[in-house]
Amino acid sequence: MRQDFLWGGASAANQYEGGYNEGGRGLSINDVERGASHGKPREIDDKIKSGVYYPSHNATDFFHHYKEDIKLFAEMGFKCYRMSIAWSRIFPNGDDAEPNEEGLKFYDAVFDECRKYNIEPVVTLHHFELPLALVKNYGGWRNRKLIELAVKYAKTVFTRYKGKVKYWMTFNEINSMFIAKTPWHQAGIIYRADENKINVMFQAAHYQLVASALTVKAAHEIDAENKVGNMILYNCCYPLTCRPEDQLIVHENLLPIYYFSDVQCRGYYTNTCKAYQKKMGAQFEIADGDLETLREGTVDFYSFSYYSSLVDGVGADYSADGNLLDGGKNPYLESSDWGWQIDPLGLRYSLNTIYDRYQIPLFVSENGLGALDKIEDDGSINDDYRIDYLRKHIQALKDACEIDLVDCFGYTTWGPVDIVSAGTGEMKKRYGFVYVDVDDAGKGTFERRRKKSFYWYKKVIASNGEELD
Repeated sequence: MRQDFLWGGASAANQYEGGYNEGGRGLSINDVERGASHGKPREIDDKIKSGVYYPSHNATDFFHHYKEDIKLFAEMGFKCYRMSIAWSRIFPNGDDAEPNEEGLKFYDAVFDECRKYNIEPVVTLHHFELPLALVKNYGGWRNRKLIELAVKYAKTVFTRYKGKVKYWMTFNEINSMFIAKTPWHQAGIIYRADENKINVMFQAAHYQLVASALTVKAAHEIDAENKVGNMILYNCCYPLTCRPEDQLIVHENLLPIYYFSDVQCRGYYTNTCKAYQKKMGAQFEIADGDLETLREGTVDFYSFSYYSSLVDGVGADYSADGNLLDGGKNPYLESSDWGWQIDPLGLRYSLNTIYDRYQIPLFVSENGLGALDKIEDDGSINDDYRIDYLRKHIQALKDACEIDLVDCFGYTTWGPVDIVSAGTGEMKKRYGFVYVDVDDAGKGTFERRRKKSFYWYKKVIASNGEELD
């Protein structure tokens, strides 16, 4: 691996930060989402209701534990920490005339703490954390006004944190708008009965792509050292059989991925994008100057999440789960406690596929195993299953870089400290190297406890990925 490879971990403010009503922060779309039981979707309320548990309100309380947690990251030897800024902590309503100074100071303190330990912050601007007021007052990303407001927010943090942050990502898993059952997380949209859902979805996608391009341009203008990437939910999918129709189905499954990354990396709606628009019967407005903006605002690197793979084809049973996805079960793979199929070689395959298509540096921004962890009588947490998962995926990453010569400069595991599940609001689905004492109802001491994987990952980083056993 390259000597300056960025090893670390990743989290999202809505799943980790807490402090939802502290420091002048406004409500975000996550703050009205209820927790859910295993396998069931989360419910969305129109306002905060008394007596209801909302997982994002405390999450696992990074807001009050950031010094302790960053010190733990440093103990593991993190070279970087991928995190997100909550837009509503900077602009409580999203459209405020002036930013919230308390919110800006909080992230100043976080970035300073990272720099204290020579940890490079990698910051996502939009990680499913839209201010709730923008939904109520503008209808979320169905409204073009959000481009202007998002760019104002981006310029504010680029200016404030110049010299403290140089790696940025625009929209987390931007293509999830086309993949998820509802575009609530990505775009703050709940469809109305009187509107064409396809047109609304493609219009919102266009607005986010324009906002992303303008954000890249602003980042480069404010600080030439800034590097800005996209962030894609990558769907590694295999044909169910060697039947040609199955291969075509897999090709079509990739269209929602390439739709966004083609624009963000190449700067225009490619034939692939236009074919998908035609297939979906989408009609949306492109304003004068938008296409020029897309050409001028291409990203510097491609980042993506990878957890598992699926199969698809004629007669696929769709019994396997994934990151916002369902698909056919692969008989050659094992599954996690949550039914996600474990496929390390799929990561190597995906890295090659992406790099061959775009030929820009890559960053694996999410990879990890959600599992049920048990505290033993002696207080230890022996998560060998997590070590095994990560060891095999890191080996696949190394092979892609060292054998296939893919240019990848960073890898961040998902949830280095236990966080709330995005899909269900559960705590029992744990990803971290650090256990947090809190349950599915938000009750606990929030004490931090190192797992066995903590010490294993420390060794991996110290050896630059050479010591994996």
